[in-house]
Amino acid sequence: MGDNSELERFRAQRVTAIYRLDLISKGAQIHYDDGTPVDMASEKARLEAVVDDMDRRIAKLEGRLN
Repeated sequence: MGDNSELERFRAQRVTAIYRLDLISKGAQIHYDDGTPVDMASEKARLEAVVDDMDRRIAKLEGRLN
């Protein structure tokens, strides 16, 4: 049961990261609390790395469940 809930959690986190990548591709800007803009190129690269990591974790968990 634990692997299945972990799998679902990773899938939900992946969907969120992909949604944020989509917003970045549409020109979204993020600012820190002090108003300083976030480097969107770095944020995009970070989110792409997160999605890649999630894909690996999901594949590993799916392998354990099958």
